[in-house]
Amino acid sequence: MTDPDAEIAPDDDAHVERVVAVRLPTTHGEFLAVGYLDIRKGIEQVALVHGDVAGKSVLARVHSECLTGDVFASTHCECGDQLSAALAAIVAAGCGILVYVQGHEGRGIGLLAKLRAMKLQEDGLDTVDANIALGLPVDAREYGVAAGILRDLGVRSVRLLSNNPHKRAALLRHGIAVAEQVPLLMPPGVENIRYLRTKRERLDHDLPHLDGIPGLS
Repeated sequence: MTDPDAEIAPDDDAHVERVVAVRLPTTHGEFLAVGYLDIRKGIEQVALVHGDVAGKSVLARVHSECLTGDVFASTHCECGDQLSAALAAIVAAGCGILVYVQGHEGRGIGLLAKLRAMKLQEDGLDTVDANIALGLPVDAREYGVAAGILRDLGVRSVRLLSNNPHKRAALLRHGIAVAEQVPLLMPPGVENIRYLRTKRERLDHDLPHLDGIPGLS
């Protein structure tokens, strides 16, 4: 039986081209914003780099684009909080990388489809069944571009800021070693507790902090 976490050679088609690098001061600290082009799909990508990361097992976050959470601060998900917490953790560690992956909106189904799925969730479906009801994949994300960016930055091993074991397995498949998976747990709220529990129960996310929360059901 094939080990899903087994490391294999990077995909030949995971090509990214570095286009520009520029200093980016933020409320969390100073980063170098490195812009890339996904040659296959024509999608622009960016990595925020703090400190000297080449050749190290660095703290890294591969963050999936989420307009509603990252920009509009939606409480439907924890994405915006995770983005801020990851940037703060990277600065506190002294070095690290956040790869912000465009094309991952709604676990890869796109913004309008995600909003349609959110409407179905308001009507009672969970995040998995909503995608299925729309005839869409539960998770259509791929991580070849993120792995290509990490390789271009000189990174071969990461301490991965993620609660998602499938993200770890995907990086391994694309040739990036994961020395450690570092939890990125956000306090749940009334608006997202059902969504988070679905992620734990149906998408295998490691979210032990959801147990025994009074007042949330």
